Amino acid sequence: MVGKGGNAKMPVDAAARTKSLKMHHYLLIAGLMIAAAAVILLLMGRNPICTCGNVKLWVGETNSPDNSQHIADWYTLSHIIHGFLFYGIFWIIAGKIPIGQRLLMAVAVEAAWEIFENTDMVINRYREATIALGYVGDSVLNSVSDMLFMVLGFFFAARAPLWLTIVLAIFFELLAAWVIRDNLSLNILMLLYPVSAVKIWQGM
Repeated sequence: MVGKGGNAKMPVDAAARTKSLKMHHYLLIAGLMIAAAAVILLLMGRNPICTCGNVKLWVGETNSPDNSQHIADWYTLSHIIHGFLFYGIFWIIAGKIPIGQRLLMAVAVEAAWEIFENTDMVINRYREATIALGYVGDSVLNSVSDMLFMVLGFFFAARAPLWLTIVLAIFFELLAAWVIRDNLSLNILMLLYPVSAVKIWQGM
């Protein structure tokens, strides 16, 4: 194709003219996905906040009715580790696509888990297989916070050296195991294949 000045010009594909999304666009979409998950949880009958009527930044007692009802608790560490894992997994299987797209994939998985985790089936499974005998599901506030902490973990893993992310994940797991006798690894184990010795130890 020749322009008026006689200079050759390459044809421009319409798709090539489309600018890729900026990170703030991906963050906006992620925020909308989290908001959509919150609406679904509300429609499922989940409490918006703790039935106590208060909103706390931190709850350190796992055997309290406040656990999984406020902004952060010891299980928040597990959701930060989710972010570490999702960044690593999606970097391995989809490392060539923009990090913003991988973030949306991570948010989709985390949101799906938060919804699934708060179904009667999973709540009853927690009661039967773990020490969470009084578990009634998460408040919507807690679920949204969990998703946001996953995003925090995702971006930390994206910027930090791999060794630091691994060390921090191990530290979080050991800290939670020491303080509350539970963590992400034990949670997965007890949901999929309950071990009576672990349940007895956790209940001590």
